[in-house]
Amino acid sequence: MAKISKGILGAFSGKVGPVVGSNWRSIAYIKASPRKANKKSKRSAAQIANQQKFRFVSEWLVPFHPYVSIGFLNLSNVKSEINLAFSENFHRAVVGEYPDFSIDYSKVVVSKGELAGLANPSVVLADPNLLYVSWSDNPGQRVSYDDQLMLVVYCPELGIADGFVGGAKRADKACRFKFNQKMLGKALEVYVGVTSFNRKKIANSIYLGRIAP
Repeated sequence: MAKISKGILGAFSGKVGPVVGSNWRSIAYIKASPRKANKKSKRSAAQIANQQKFRFVSEWLVPFHPYVSIGFLNLSNVKSEINLAFSENFHRAVVGEYPDFSIDYSKVVVSKGELAGLANPSVVLADPNLLYVSWSDNPGQRVSYDDQLMLVVYCPELGIADGFVGGAKRADKACRFKFNQKMLGKALEVYVGVTSFNRKKIANSIYLGRIAP
C-alpha cells in the first residue's frame, strides 16, 4: 500500500500496481516494480560474469568508503557517493575476465571534481612506516591556501586502507604520514586529492604510484 504525504498532487511512497514511489534526499522517484526472478531459467555466462564483477568491485571498494564518501560528494545529487565511486571504478579500473578479475591501480579514482589538484605531487618512503608527500604551488590557478589534502594509502595484500582528509593544507607543500603498522613491509598504492575547506569543491585524485616493500 502506498502513502501520499502531501495530498493527491504530492509524491507517494510505496507500491501502486506496477510502480513504486520512493524518496531520496528530498527528491521523489517513481520506478517500475522489480520483477521476480524465474528460478527455473538459467543465467547466461555473461550474466554470471557481470554479477561476479559487481561483487568483486563492491567488496574491493569497502576500505575506500571513508574517502570516496567525500571524494564524490559534489556529484551525488542523484546517486550516492559510494554508488558513484563504484560506477567510476567498475568501468575504469577493473581488468581481466571472469573469474580472473584484478585492479589496475593506476586508474583507480578516489575523488572527482573541477578543483585544481596538487601541482607536481610525489611520495617517498621516509621510514619503514612513514610517507613523505610533497607538492608545488599552483600559480595562476583559482585555489585557496587552506584547501584540504586527501591522502589514501591502500595495501592490496591485506585489503585495507589508511589515510586522512584534512591532515594538511595546500599551502603546506609537504606532509608526513605514519600509516597502519599492519602495512609494514607490504606493497602500497598511494593516492592524493584535494577538497576545499567547506567541501564544496573537490579535485580529481592523482595516483602517486606504488611504494615497494
